Amino acid sequence: MESALQLQSTFRDSGFIEVTLANVEIPTPSANEVLVRIEATPINPSDLGTLLGPADMNGAEQIVSDGVPTLRAPVPAERRKPLAPRSEKPLPIGNEGAGVVVSAGDSPEAQALLGKTVAVLGGAMYAQYRCIAAKACLPLLEGTTAKQAASCFVNPLTAIGMVETMKLENHSALVHTAAASNLGQMLNKLCLSDGVSLVNIVRSEAQVKVLRDIGAQFVCDSSTPSFMDDLCDVLAKTGATIAFDAIGGGQLASQILTAMERVQSADPRPENRYGSTVHKQVYTYGMLDTSPTILDRSYGMAWGVGGWLLTAFMARIGPENGQALRERVAREITTTFASQYTEEISMRQALDVEIAQRYQRKSTGEKFLINPALDSA
Repeated sequence: MESALQLQSTFRDSGFIEVTLANVEIPTPSANEVLVRIEATPINPSDLGTLLGPADMNGAEQIVSDGVPTLRAPVPAERRKPLAPRSEKPLPIGNEGAGVVVSAGDSPEAQALLGKTVAVLGGAMYAQYRCIAAKACLPLLEGTTAKQAASCFVNPLTAIGMVETMKLENHSALVHTAAASNLGQMLNKLCLSDGVSLVNIVRSEAQVKVLRDIGAQFVCDSSTPSFMDDLCDVLAKTGATIAFDAIGGGQLASQILTAMERVQSADPRPENRYGSTVHKQVYTYGMLDTSPTILDRSYGMAWGVGGWLLTAFMARIGPENGQALRERVAREITTTFASQYTEEISMRQALDVEIAQRYQRKSTGEKFLINPALDSA
């Protein structure tokens, strides 16, 4: 049986994470499966959790054995315990990607995809080939390339999920942090298209400009002395009472709730003596700051802080609604949900220490795309 290359990550008992290229068999699709030649797959923050985890990239090195490179990085002793279940188990990486269906099973659903460019969500996408159920593939409009479709799921469905969660929970506008990111820019385009008020929180004047240039109306820079006053001002204008926080650690979630409460409790009526009765919600969906989340409870009694996960949201709305959202993404993947990549690399290049240090930083405005077709077996 023929083999192809796949990136795998292993946590070693010695306390290191090792990422290497493995030769794996190319399977033959069963009746309801297709074989996709992967041509584009993004490096998302959710992928980095498996790829590098909590490894200290300052101590990373590349080891080459028999011409095969391995990226090796130490994990600090205090951060190894959560990795114990995956010890000495090579794990494939890559949540989503896109490519061409080169082989298909006998079912009509599988045969209908033969020769087509499709987007795929299903893990193990950092590989030259991926065998997967036909129903897991998203057919694309004629002329859509694999690079354009590589990020069809995680960021677009997260952006839509945030807006839909806002509606489901009876809020009328939303707040987003780390808002100049690829996802943040996509969310802006979606909110502008759908007429939803969006408050963007960023960390520099350069990021303010990025969002202003794509039409964002409400942008607050958390690095300025006037941040809290500016935030209260735009919350009063928009009425936003729900936020999606990519930062996670520190005080930002608490600052958002405090500003929401200041706006909502401006009415001095007696029934507001315990604070506003309007519920204020912050959902954390990222961990750009891995330090503890600090809550200074100065926002009354009607508030909540919790986690938000795309998979849980998709389960909440059910398969029929989920499919409708996927079809919208396919229609608008070159417009509303278009992704921009700062660098396209091979799987071998992903094992280069300097390149890995850059994509592991998750810098705003930088997004890496892996093209397994650049690798030779």
